[in-house]
Amino acid sequence: MSVDMLSYLFIGGSFLLYIGIAVWARAGSTKEFYVAGGGVPPIANGMATAADWMSAASFISLAGLISFIGRDGSAYLMGWTGGYVLLALLLAPYLRKFGKFTVPDFVGDRYYSNTARTIAVICTIVISFTYVAGQMRGVGIVFSRYLHVDINTGVVVGMAIVFFYAVLGGMKGITYTQVAQYCVLILAFTVPAFFLSAQVTGHFLPQIGLGATLESGQSVLATLDQLSTDLGFAQYTAGKKSTIDIFFLTVALMCGTAGLPHVIVRFFTVPRVKDARTSAGYALIFIALLYTAVPGVAGFGRVNLIQTLNGADNAGTAYADLGEDHWFKNWENAGLLAWNDRNGDGKIQYAAGAAFDGKGGKPALTEERGEFGQRVASNAKAGADFDAAKQPFANEVYVDRDIMVLANPDIAQLPAWVVALVAAGAVAAALSTAAGLLLVISTAISHDLMKKTINPNITDKQELMYARLAAIVAICIAGYFGINPPGFVAQVVALAFGIACASVFPTIMLGIFYKRMNTQGAIAGMLVGLISTVAYMWYFVWGGGTADEYFLGISPGGFGTVGMILHFIVAIVVAGMTPPPPQEIQDIVEDLRIPRGAGEAHAH
Repeated sequence: MSVDMLSYLFIGGSFLLYIGIAVWARAGSTKEFYVAGGGVPPIANGMATAADWMSAASFISLAGLISFIGRDGSAYLMGWTGGYVLLALLLAPYLRKFGKFTVPDFVGDRYYSNTARTIAVICTIVISFTYVAGQMRGVGIVFSRYLHVDINTGVVVGMAIVFFYAVLGGMKGITYTQVAQYCVLILAFTVPAFFLSAQVTGHFLPQIGLGATLESGQSVLATLDQLSTDLGFAQYTAGKKSTIDIFFLTVALMCGTAGLPHVIVRFFTVPRVKDARTSAGYALIFIALLYTAVPGVAGFGRVNLIQTLNGADNAGTAYADLGEDHWFKNWENAGLLAWNDRNGDGKIQYAAGAAFDGKGGKPALTEERGEFGQRVASNAKAGADFDAAKQPFANEVYVDRDIMVLANPDIAQLPAWVVALVAAGAVAAALSTAAGLLLVISTAISHDLMKKTINPNITDKQELMYARLAAIVAICIAGYFGINPPGFVAQVVALAFGIACASVFPTIMLGIFYKRMNTQGAIAGMLVGLISTVAYMWYFVWGGGTADEYFLGISPGGFGTVGMILHFIVAIVVAGMTPPPPQEIQDIVEDLRIPRGAGEAHAH
């Protein structure tokens, strides 16, 4: 059976499974829609949390990111996993004991203010829409390759699927759908990883593959260093970012993880407080299965990419020799890979530098250069600036880093069923997180704005209707961001973590551990953290700012840590200058941290 047929079978079968689960577990009340009725077992919640967490950024983009930037990618590994330790120890049990549905719910009640609640809703929506943009782009990438449609059509198909099980099933439907999606995505990531590791190193475990010795007598990492320097790239194991930037990025990703609304809400779905901590532990184990394999997958993929395109002697691969079903042509047709024959020799040569004019190395949309994803019409014209003596390996290939994990099985010529399994896993990863994010957005609007702030007298049925309407609107907006993404998947997601780190995380931490924190301090801190971080990111990602202008050399992804520090300072100073919170609030905060009665949640 062909790869296309298997892809249709695997992806279609998984869709039927997800929709079937959503229908079976559809929500009948607001409690089931928001927190699955509060009765999800810890191990199931751990799987659902892992699926919610391991988005298109983890499945599709992380290994591709590390493939291209090397050692600096460790910040993402450390930050995204270390954040779960913070979440399990510092937040999850206390939030569950507080007993509310959402992060804005906690903020509104803890800080006894609808203004604080509304600002928390704004933070939640900004974080969630930034995050979901990456997920929808991931869905579009998968469909563009495996269903042979353009990325925009792929995004629309993904929107339709999410609509069914997010709007119909609510948190109850999403939770059990995400259990199934975790099983699909972990198999889809680890099975090819075992194949790749065995093929490249002779060892099945990708976790130890990077240190394995190849036939050349060198380790995988030493081979990557040599290949990289031979072709003009920086050494794979060399750090390119400054130490302070790596540190701030890691902290932003860690604290952002602990402050993500769609992850935090998962801990309201378990029956008891201790189950919140237990399910966080399960989630960390389930996440580690994928994350410990990522460095190996990134390294093997990079070696295979270079050696396949350039050949063993770096002389290049003749384009005319590639069959119509060759992996290069498949991804070229999807618009995520492009070749510019700069020296006119008919061979594909991959090296350092931009193959095309235009931002990020993408082909410029001019008559001379042709449409994006197509080769230049006139090789002689395109190669006019090429000097073989000065640039023996000038780059001729544009590679979208988001294709690396998906293309790995193709490049390594793994069995067709493995390629199809990866496609199904990538869709599961993107859709599971997208559904969780969209639910958080709809909950923030229907529960925290409509029910708690604007019209407290609405019935459960009306609230559920508002939640579903908000989810529909959110899906449409998410689709727009998927079609017009602000960057590649992991980059966009990292920005969401920075915003969460600067706005939500300090507010929750101070709410749990600082009795003196009051309404004024919380509002001032959230506004300073949110505005400073979003403004910095906006200027440097979309506003034309350059790396030379970075504050202390800190990139936009790491600025969330600066925003967090500003948030803490401003919140504590303002709280100290204004009246303390009411005694009953201080008593609640004191009681939150006492183990006595930890088996039950509060109902205040």
